Amino acid sequence: MVHFKPYLVYLTLFMTCLFNCQETETHSDFKMPGDHTIAGLFPIHSVDDEVRLRPEVTLCGRSKTFNGHGYHLFQAMRFGIEEINNSSSLLPNVTLGYELYDVCSKSSNVYATLSVLSQPRGNHIRFPENVFNYYPKAVAVIGPDSTELTSISASLLSTFLVPQLLAEIRKVNFTLQGNPVSFDEDGDPVSGYDIITWDWNGPNWTFKVIGTSTWYPVFLEIDGTKIHWHREENQVPRSVCSQDCLPGEARRIVGLHHCCFECVLCAAGTFLNSSDQYTCQPCQKEEWSPEGSQTCFNRTTEFLAWDHPVSLVLLGANTLLLLLLTGVASLFAQNLETPVVRSAGGRMCFLMLGSLAGAGCSPYCFLGEPTLLTCLLRQSLFALCFAVFLSCLTIRSFQLVFIFKLSAKMPALYHTWVHNHGSRTFVAVSSTIQLLICSVWLVAWTPLPIKEYKRFPELVVLECSKENSPGYMLSILYTWLLSVSCFACTYLGKDLPENYNEAKCMTFSLLFYFISWIGLATSSSIYNGKYMPAINMLVILSSLSGVFSGYFLPKCYVILCRPDLNTTEYFQASIQDYTQRCSSP
Repeated sequence: MVHFKPYLVYLTLFMTCLFNCQETETHSDFKMPGDHTIAGLFPIHSVDDEVRLRPEVTLCGRSKTFNGHGYHLFQAMRFGIEEINNSSSLLPNVTLGYELYDVCSKSSNVYATLSVLSQPRGNHIRFPENVFNYYPKAVAVIGPDSTELTSISASLLSTFLVPQLLAEIRKVNFTLQGNPVSFDEDGDPVSGYDIITWDWNGPNWTFKVIGTSTWYPVFLEIDGTKIHWHREENQVPRSVCSQDCLPGEARRIVGLHHCCFECVLCAAGTFLNSSDQYTCQPCQKEEWSPEGSQTCFNRTTEFLAWDHPVSLVLLGANTLLLLLLTGVASLFAQNLETPVVRSAGGRMCFLMLGSLAGAGCSPYCFLGEPTLLTCLLRQSLFALCFAVFLSCLTIRSFQLVFIFKLSAKMPALYHTWVHNHGSRTFVAVSSTIQLLICSVWLVAWTPLPIKEYKRFPELVVLECSKENSPGYMLSILYTWLLSVSCFACTYLGKDLPENYNEAKCMTFSLLFYFISWIGLATSSSIYNGKYMPAINMLVILSSLSGVFSGYFLPKCYVILCRPDLNTTEYFQASIQDYTQRCSSP
């Protein structure tokens, strides 16, 4: 209980507690005496937002804006109290009075509330020590009808414990138009309600019962067919700020309220969880989703499998090449002392065939799920072995040019070259350089098996990292340097004896090699998908097949099909013919 010191605080009804005095008019329709007075606060007029330079009460009667809704409430209260007073069964021997106020503004609402709290025979409000002994002019208040004005009135009325006559309400029990009317201990009606609508037809309107509601038992029934909606084809209006979003669209709040929003399509890689309609949640790393998705899907793990049709074709071709290399090595071993094999390089041919076979093993490292070993070998093995082959081919072409064109002019240099095993030294040094490049490459830019997530939203691509590292590019550049050197030496020997002249075949093979690797570089720049390993395999296979076909197959043809050309006499005749041509003016 709140206690106040015994002093009087006088608040005049005309706001003299502030600064000015101002009178308001009270019409006879607004006031009727009785044993108990009930106050009513209704907005009969309307005014715009108040701007005050000094405290004064708005004179509602001077407003030109009439509020029909407030006026209906005003008349309904007058009619209700008059009906109770005219009834012999409702509150017998008790006459209810009323004081009604036009609350068109905040200031007029404060004035009306203070008037309700004033004592019956004065215009003052006294703050007593015990509020239970204070009796204001009105015993109950109906209204206002807006939340803002109600909160103002409630904050003043609650101090003086002004409630709806709850003690008297509990005693009420009567029949109205054949329906019993009574209230429980909380002041709630026991019987229930009829649910009605105002049926408008031009300027006229009537009440229409569309449903009923009861408390005991709890029951609600509404007949929607009886409701007249003022829309085309009697469509029910939607009382929402924003329409529901489509599936996969998140709500972006507009303003302060969650019911007002705009719909935003969830981006790819996100989804809209049903538990949160306002935020697009990101998918997990191993998941993906299209635009406007309500769930995420597992990504498909992608790599070039061993049993894929493309893999099987390339495997068959590569295995055939290795078998041919093995067959040629066997054929050369059986004919090692013949002029064709000796002119092709003799025992060096086995190093060349072995290096091609080693390079031919690298395509197998592009198939299946990448591992550390396959990532290390898939490119470095080809780069090293092919460099060995090109070194052998280059020095063999250079040695033929040296023998036929320079040995007679520079015999001392030729003797030094042969005495110091120049060809073997060149092959060893050249191959060692490539070995060092590959070693630095694999140490500094170690290719590792990784999962690539960014390239394709729905896939997880298994591949090797740093496939285009500086070390790899340097090894390719060195291989190209050896290829150009080989091409130059081969071209210089274009006028050698026919048995030693391979310019045409090797030119074709090396051009095919260059075109293959240019195609690989172009493919890598425009495509980086699942079949990139297959493209690498195809380029390696075409490079190996080109040089093998250009260098070894013509010699195999002579050994197998033209043994008459594989004789010492034929080679000597060919050399003599070359010597005569060179000596003739």
